[in-house]
Amino acid sequence: MTTARATPDLGAGRSRLEALAFLLDSRWRVPGTGIRFGADALLSLLPGVGPVVSTALSAYLIWEARRQGVSVGTLLRMIGNVGLDALISAVPVAGSVGDVFFRANLRNMALLRRHLERQRLPR
Repeated sequence: MTTARATPDLGAGRSRLEALAFLLDSRWRVPGTGIRFGADALLSLLPGVGPVVSTALSAYLIWEARRQGVSVGTLLRMIGNVGLDALISAVPVAGSVGDVFFRANLRNMALLRRHLERQRLPR
């Protein structure tokens, strides 16, 4: 009897991660402008707990990228994006404004997409 090892469903997993990054970084639009913001900017308005929750959700994206075989260098870039975002969010009120313009999760999803595209290309 052979046991098949489960392989991750990259399509469904990627869609879930894309949706999470979009929710965190650009879900809503300021009416009459092209400015978009997400839950990350709103969470940073909550002292203490908001930035922690936001960073934890961003860390989940990195965890999933690691599970999908992203290189150490790319993981370090992703961690740097989240670290910078956490520093920006730590500044009361101004951090929310910074979160509108620095979209760490969308940047990290672009890095993950690039990795997955390289995986699909024949060598």
